[in-house]
Amino acid sequence: MPYGALAYPCQKRRRRQQLTAQSPPGLPAELSDWPRYTLGEAQLGDLELLTSGVFAPLRGFMDAADVATVDARGTLADGTPWPIPVTLDVPADVIPPDADHLVLQDQEGSPLAVLAITERLTLEAPDDPAAGPSAAGPSAARPEVVRVAGPVTALREPEHGPFRQLRRRPAEVRAELSAVGPAGTTGGNVLAYATRRPLNKRHIGQLRHFASQLNARLLVLPLITGPADIVTRPEALVRAVLAARQHLPPGTLVIPVPLAPRGAEPDQKATDLRAAATVAAAYGATHLLADSASVPPSVTSSPGGKKNGPLELPGVPIGVISAGEWAYDPRSEVWRPLALIEPGAEQGELTDSELGALLDSGAEIPAWFTPPSVARELRRARPPRAERGLAVFFTGLSGSGKSTIARGLAEALIERGDRTVSLLDGDQVRHLLSAGLTFSRADRDLNIARIGYVAAEVARHGGIAICAPIAPYAQARATARELVTEVGDFLLIYISTPVDVCAARDRKGLYAKARAGLIQGFTGVSDPYEEPRDADLVLDTSAMTRQQAVDAVLKLLVTGGWLADAPDEPAEPNGTAGTREAGSILRLGPAVRRL
Repeated sequence: MPYGALAYPCQKRRRRQQLTAQSPPGLPAELSDWPRYTLGEAQLGDLELLTSGVFAPLRGFMDAADVATVDARGTLADGTPWPIPVTLDVPADVIPPDADHLVLQDQEGSPLAVLAITERLTLEAPDDPAAGPSAAGPSAARPEVVRVAGPVTALREPEHGPFRQLRRRPAEVRAELSAVGPAGTTGGNVLAYATRRPLNKRHIGQLRHFASQLNARLLVLPLITGPADIVTRPEALVRAVLAARQHLPPGTLVIPVPLAPRGAEPDQKATDLRAAATVAAAYGATHLLADSASVPPSVTSSPGGKKNGPLELPGVPIGVISAGEWAYDPRSEVWRPLALIEPGAEQGELTDSELGALLDSGAEIPAWFTPPSVARELRRARPPRAERGLAVFFTGLSGSGKSTIARGLAEALIERGDRTVSLLDGDQVRHLLSAGLTFSRADRDLNIARIGYVAAEVARHGGIAICAPIAPYAQARATARELVTEVGDFLLIYISTPVDVCAARDRKGLYAKARAGLIQGFTGVSDPYEEPRDADLVLDTSAMTRQQAVDAVLKLLVTGGWLADAPDEPAEPNGTAGTREAGSILRLGPAVRRL
């Protein structure tokens, strides 16, 4: 839509037309003077859904009146049926009080759209998950948040993101679905299925079953904004869905959609279901199939309150069908409704933990659970831990021994030779990553974010990154964990050496100077250290030697599957074999262990 298509007061329209006389078509000259805001992932998804027509009839972000009527009765303020709020929350310091436009840009700083501000509302609880990052840092105190409303106008088509060629406009998809299909189906029923997880054989069986019942074309919508179950990354989710498509009826369409999770507990399931139905309807679906697990207890329609069959879900534009309870029938070797299987003979699907354990260990995924083509994509997305990238993140007070243990661990891993190792500690971090940073809270958090970013890049390529900053704040450590776990694994090692022991080891006298007031903002003296509650291993170097601490970390890596069990140990200097202990139990998740 060209920029001039929006309706503004005449004076503003004339001024804009005059200023854009020498500007590129569709790009206003005022753009350089208007405030800008870098959208977060969820906000980028909502903007694309608005500008592509998926959220039609919405033309922009909703104001307070629309939000209130949607919450109260499932309509916009003018009575148009609409089931979900679509809002934009930004830090108040982004928008000057007199600003009437806001440029919305991506993470690279490229302008995507312009929001004509018609309303701004200060929020009491600035905790909207769609809000983008603050410039002050990921864990700094959040500034006051303002909800802004108004129409948006796209400045250009979205260009980035995996599988961009599959992300089509709704009008184009509706036109294709209305044509005669390969199996003789015509522009009648279209069954959609929205998913954040790879399709297994239960999903495939259910989709084939209900598509046959409805004589419908199939439309599968991988939801690529927000977490992807099992495979983590959105591109891996799309690959897994495409791998399953060969087992679905001919003519099945796969359209990735940047729909973020909506709402919060306890109503999140119902809100997510309404959002998925809204998106499916925009693409031409007449029905949406929902997993029974995704149907909240309050949404039932069948006798006895069972979650199967058509559902009562006011405010959505298409019918929603719960697939009901299905199981694998070993005797017939098919997935079918539980009621059709002899009691006691059914076999349930693998839980996420069970499937994750198989992938972590490199074990084969059973053929009754998922097709081989999908299993291959799962293994690509989540390789065995022995091949997966990892960040070992040490945290503790200055003088606690974390750098000494980190160096010892790096040396031990280099000696083994079975993994590539990057040590992010010492002069390289201080002179390169940390150069120019102060000891303010914002700069400390930025330092940890930088280390987490580099560690994630190491993990992305299958290496082990060993990090040893003080990292005193829990939120900054959580940011580092989040960065790494998108591409690999993250282990937090807390070196809990008491502060008095750390001070006694201090050769530079920093603790003494801090206690005398000569150094301000010193962690453990005049600045807080937030003790980790999510550590995978806790070590106190006042009660153990350096080698014992290194061995404890190595044992965690071996028992967790990140290192091979019982490697060939080099001989000790006196000719005796090494004595490092290694276990062989597969750990399915992190747990705090104190040594």
